[in-house]
Amino acid sequence: MSAALLDEVKKINWFHTIDLGGGVTTPGFDPTPSKLQWLRFPEDLRGKTVLDIGAWDGFFSFEAERRGAARVVAIDSAAWQDPRVGRAGFDLAHRTFGSKVEPVTMDVLDLNPVQPGTFDLVLFLGVLYHMAHPLLSLQRVASVTKEHLILETHVDLTECKRPAIAFYPADECAGDISNWCGPNRAAVEGMLKSVGFRKVEVVKTVPVAYDVRGARRDSLGRMVFHAWK
Repeated sequence: MSAALLDEVKKINWFHTIDLGGGVTTPGFDPTPSKLQWLRFPEDLRGKTVLDIGAWDGFFSFEAERRGAARVVAIDSAAWQDPRVGRAGFDLAHRTFGSKVEPVTMDVLDLNPVQPGTFDLVLFLGVLYHMAHPLLSLQRVASVTKEHLILETHVDLTECKRPAIAFYPADECAGDISNWCGPNRAAVEGMLKSVGFRKVEVVKTVPVAYDVRGARRDSLGRMVFHAWK
């Protein structure tokens, strides 16, 4: 079985690094398992409902299920509808695990309390800076969050204490035209509170001191926020 599985794995362009069992690990260029600690991913999700927005290969969806979540919905649009990426990785992992995670192809701006519903825990990891309308996106995310949101994002203008958002009209951020904005900490905190989260906490900051052209950019980084209704 492992040999056949390995053959299937090799045919897929993986982003997440996922241990599929039987000595087979997907060759994702993202060191996904190492992020669990600095995301402060909840250890015990028994009985909880979880929504994973921007699921891609589904690592965090399957991890939530493994940690006991009663229901997990994985949502993606950009990756799953991109012919260069697709949903093959998610589907293979889903099949291998015998998973009950529910995949839904949906855009962030289409989220609402009816479809896909509301969830105890919502994961919004590596998505906000891909949004051309960040505040509207967070309004939609808040509408489906019952209790707890974990948000991880690229940040910019970190030297600025006032809420500020860098706008990238082309490929200024990492040479990727899908990166639209770089909010700073105050902007993310302010937006989260304005859409209805009563408490916001920064749990991790990861500095990044260079941009794609090699110029030093001390204002860049990544941050992890936890927010509660």
